[in-house]
Amino acid sequence: MACVVAAGLAAMVAEAFREPGERMPIAPLGAIGLIGAAASSLLLWNRNATSFDLVVADNFGLFITGVLVVVGFVTLAISAYTVGRDGLPQGEYYALLLFALAGMMLMATAVDLLVIFLALEVLSLAVYVLTGIQRDSPAAVEAALKYFLLGAFSSAFFLYGIAFTYGLTGTTRLDRIGMLMASRSLSPEPMQLVAVGLLLVGFAFKVSAIPFHMWTPDVYEGAPTAVTGFMSTGVKAAAFAAFARVFLSAFEPLHPQWRALVWAVAMATMIGGSLAGVTQSSVKRMLAYSSIAHAGYLLVALVSANDVGKEAILFYLLAYAVTNLGAFGVVAVLETPDRSFDKIGDFAGLWDNRPGLAALMTLFLLSLGGFPPFAGFIAKWYVFSAAVRAGENWLAIVGVLSSVVSVFFYLRIVVMMYMTPAQRPSGAAPVPLVAGAALVASAAAVFYLGILPTRFIEWASASIATIF
Repeated sequence: MACVVAAGLAAMVAEAFREPGERMPIAPLGAIGLIGAAASSLLLWNRNATSFDLVVADNFGLFITGVLVVVGFVTLAISAYTVGRDGLPQGEYYALLLFALAGMMLMATAVDLLVIFLALEVLSLAVYVLTGIQRDSPAAVEAALKYFLLGAFSSAFFLYGIAFTYGLTGTTRLDRIGMLMASRSLSPEPMQLVAVGLLLVGFAFKVSAIPFHMWTPDVYEGAPTAVTGFMSTGVKAAAFAAFARVFLSAFEPLHPQWRALVWAVAMATMIGGSLAGVTQSSVKRMLAYSSIAHAGYLLVALVSANDVGKEAILFYLLAYAVTNLGAFGVVAVLETPDRSFDKIGDFAGLWDNRPGLAALMTLFLLSLGGFPPFAGFIAKWYVFSAAVRAGENWLAIVGVLSSVVSVFFYLRIVVMMYMTPAQRPSGAAPVPLVAGAALVASAAAVFYLGILPTRFIEWASASIATIF
């Protein structure tokens, strides 16, 4: 995390020394910071290093940090092309991106509720600004305002949840909260349930769970496409890491009490996300509702609360990250200053004009739909297996059915690319080398995780052993 913060500060300083109109390679500074974060994570693996008992570099947090490093690299690679094309301020953009990543990494490794809240605000403020960084776009400004207002509202719920928890236990440390909750679990007090409910609202907003999802389609549509891909993966990974750490560790003794509520949220999120996605004509809004449905699948693993479910959360976040970033990356590369490529009809005849990008988009969409032999299939199978082992058969059944429904809106784009003639020439520029390499690497990861997932599953298993 410190390496990423240093890279963000370096990006700010580089911007300060840049002459007006000068093109300065600021993105490589971010890549250097991410390389440092990746190397540090590898060196700290199995060490459980702590910092003032507030942040713990355990395997669980390091696994999520690895996912965030992947998210950062792919986002930087795509942004290197789109920032210049869209005329975005380089220094501000990359600094905010790196500070958001630092907040996500802190959120994944924090073991204190107040530190989790601070990390949540650091990443949220950076993402709010990134959403509206296209200042001349009314849609981007509106999306940023909506995200900021609703985010502030959810942060208040989260902070009240921390206050109630502290009032009940006299601490914000997760391990101490867990011990005190366990001692009172046989007869939980109403205030304990209030604290859990308030924290649940704060987390549900960040992971786009129904009914706290209202901001998601508008924000995803209005933000720059590279930022949308970053939000949909990085924020979700960090939020679910903290969600799992708090609810499956500190509040695990109250699992029978909060299980029913999360069960209902998971059911509504899977059904609502899939059904709403069918009606969308905008690709970014469709992928927003897809993201909502995937949050529901992750909540199924959280409800299961067994070892398979905990491992499934980690593996699913990795598989979803490389897949969703790839899908948004294709959209970002296809966009031109005069054409957004946001409507499903814009993909008509893409196979004839840009066969490489059409093939990549097909692979990513099939993975999101859960087709074998891609990463999405293994991730969903893992989640539903956890639900069945925990006796949550209805959640597994509804999850499978909602996945079948979601296949419809994924295949709509595939049909459009291969079976519908192009209405006008593509007009897109050649794919930049760095962005193309990132998309190909994401596709390779989708294949690898779908065919040979064992090693990453073993790492996920080793990760949960450190905290659960």
